[in-house]
Amino acid sequence: MPWLFLLLAIAAFAIAMTTASVALAVICILVALVLLVVWVLGLLAQRVGSQTRDDTMMIDPQELRRMREQAEARRAAAGASDTPPPGS
Repeated sequence: MPWLFLLLAIAAFAIAMTTASVALAVICILVALVLLVVWVLGLLAQRVGSQTRDDTMMIDPQELRRMREQAEARRAAAGASDTPPPGS
């Protein structure tokens, strides 16, 4: 979609260069500049959008709490098996 704005800007510049009317040339140049800015902003929006993380990959707080509890339980089980029995 941003490339359409670039093509329209080029067309507006072409009209501005070929017209004999000064008012039409000024309007076309202003339209072309606006379209160029929209084109650049569209490219930037595509670039930022392609680099964002997928929201479905995020862990919700309940899942994070459950994972922490599991990790603590594993640590506690590993710590209990590392200690020697009291009679040895």
